[in-house]
Amino acid sequence: MHRQHDDEVHEHDRGLGHDLPVLARRRMIGLMAGAGMIPLAGCTTDEGTSASSSTNTSSASSAAGSSGSSSSAQCATIPEETAGPFPGDGSGGVNVLKESGVVRDDITGSFGDSAGGTAQGVPLTVTLTVVDAASGCGTPKKGAAVYIWHCDREGRYSLYSEGVTDENYLRGVQETDDRGRVTFTSVFPGCYAGRWPHIHFEVYGSLADATAAEAITNTSQLAFPKDVCETVYATDGYERSVRNLGRLSLERDGVFSDGHEQQMATLRGDVTDGYTATLTVPV
Repeated sequence: MHRQHDDEVHEHDRGLGHDLPVLARRRMIGLMAGAGMIPLAGCTTDEGTSASSSTNTSSASSAAGSSGSSSSAQCATIPEETAGPFPGDGSGGVNVLKESGVVRDDITGSFGDSAGGTAQGVPLTVTLTVVDAASGCGTPKKGAAVYIWHCDREGRYSLYSEGVTDENYLRGVQETDDRGRVTFTSVFPGCYAGRWPHIHFEVYGSLADATAAEAITNTSQLAFPKDVCETVYATDGYERSVRNLGRLSLERDGVFSDGHEQQMATLRGDVTDGYTATLTVPV
């Protein structure tokens, strides 16, 4: 029964080429919102360069650059990607963004009138830092909003997948703080057939825009490094992910195959205490 879900995802979540009409619409929204001047140079921030991975630490993100950020520098906006078939943002019929309770930092459990289930898995804290690309990534985007969603340990998306259509866990919205940051408490997502492990996210100009499900400025995805995925998937509950990950590579993934440097999260932690994933998101 779960196999049917895997095949469905593989058929419908195949990346940029498959969802080109959706991306064209999202890009037009971004241009109308004043994002016409899109810099092409590499991004520089004050986050520091990524470090090599070890048993408890793995990092890679070209969005983090040298410590000496120049005010005249430019940085590339986060790559625009498909929202996939299960966004829950109203574009595919289901809309969780207008529900009371969606603005939250802990997304492990369902909220509102949903069934009330809680997603299980290795603990994960996700921190996204939204910055202004036109300023060379040196200016945080205070007061923006970020909506994230991802599959559960079994590879299922709440609201859509068989067995969890009554749940809305692993979905949430937050407003960026003075440093442009949002932090969510979640669980490490599983790996389903045909897609590299990832988290979807949308950036909005304000919390009001996000909860009205309108005026998306950026849609992208966060990727996970292979060594951390292999470590997590060796734990109980992720058995199906071991098989699926073994059949995949970033180079063949429908979304990340054309470049994933800006989308590869920095991961730190372990399976006992959980992991933290951080990513700078230039918009």
